[in-house]
Amino acid sequence: MTESDRELLLHLLALRTAGPLETGGGEPVELWEAQSAYAEAAGRLGFRVVHHAPAGPDTVTGSDVPRAVGQAADTMPGFLDCQPNMVLRLGPELPRAATVMFNVHMDTVAGGGPVSFSGSRFHGRGSIDAKGPAVGLLAGLRAALAASPALGTEVGVLIQLVAGEEGGAMGVFGTKPLVEQGYVGRLNVFCEPTGFRVLSRATASMTARLRVDGRDGIDDEPGAGHNATVLLGYLAQHLASELPPYAVDGQVCVAGMNTGSMHNKVYGTGQLLINLSYGSQDTGRKLEAALDDVLRTGVERFRERFADSPTFATTARDAARVTHLDWLKRGLPALYADDAWVGELLLERAGLAPWPAELPAFTCDAIWLAGVPDTSTVVFGPGDLGANQAHAEGEFADLADLDRYARHIERLLISFARNRLDQGN
Repeated sequence: MTESDRELLLHLLALRTAGPLETGGGEPVELWEAQSAYAEAAGRLGFRVVHHAPAGPDTVTGSDVPRAVGQAADTMPGFLDCQPNMVLRLGPELPRAATVMFNVHMDTVAGGGPVSFSGSRFHGRGSIDAKGPAVGLLAGLRAALAASPALGTEVGVLIQLVAGEEGGAMGVFGTKPLVEQGYVGRLNVFCEPTGFRVLSRATASMTARLRVDGRDGIDDEPGAGHNATVLLGYLAQHLASELPPYAVDGQVCVAGMNTGSMHNKVYGTGQLLINLSYGSQDTGRKLEAALDDVLRTGVERFRERFADSPTFATTARDAARVTHLDWLKRGLPALYADDAWVGELLLERAGLAPWPAELPAFTCDAIWLAGVPDTSTVVFGPGDLGANQAHAEGEFADLADLDRYARHIERLLISFARNRLDQGN
């Protein structure tokens, strides 16, 4: 990475690009500025802007749209307008078979420490997820262009710069509409931290909400009301014990629970969130059905356990009536590919390392390429979400890793170009 690359990354890190789902609204969102700054740098390599606009209102109304997204679009003025997407193209529009696409999200989670560069390490929100990889991508493109004249002439390159990856938006008003508009290639690379390993899978996730809608009580008569805290706490343990075996290619996350904060009250209402990831839509359907069954069993066991307790007998008797399950997010696709062409191109020709088969995949916007004809899709980037403290205080990216990523991108592009030229001959 050049000095200009480093300056660009520091500028991008300084811009506030956490979306309203992360901040709650009311704070500036500088995605327009971040994308424009990136486009200016990419323009020096020959890229031109072919799309720069927010998604339309129809993108936040479908059955696969997370409920939080639909609610935010309805209640937050300018929700979509402050979260645009950009597409850059190198060279003329070419057939899909001759095109490679890179996807990078410019939005971040909220928070993060101060922006800095020590000479070897960048700190700041988005440094590894995913503004750092975005700038490393540019450095790799610059090297590949110098080595392969076919890029931009016989081989096209697209870059998607998207919003709506973070905050639980799941790409529904970012990557998804761009894919539907045809901004894809034969090879599609999602620039997310994978430790320089090629991952051809991406899980999707669904979020269930357990609600208890009962009657409050006071501490002097705790048995007179419904104790949502005890009921939801019991069900949380039951789900944590019984549900994971059904998540054969994903994870079960028993997440946030809330009933109240006072010490002298019995809360009759509350909620528990469960996030379920899955590696195939078939697993997702089975996991959804399993949750219904496991929950029903849990409610029955709670009734049996506390039926004779003076304090909790009312809650036990009415547990089935006051407990409800609804879904805040479901119906999303999952990406799973066992693609021999990717293996030959990226692992054999480009010499990149594969993602270990025994490690689980993770959720990202690559899910929206599932089932798209004549495409292959991978997730590939520097760093590690956990080790580099993505989504946490102290997020960082090492310059050496971004330089290494640039070299890998160069090899990837040269291999794709040679493969395309070989097919043309």
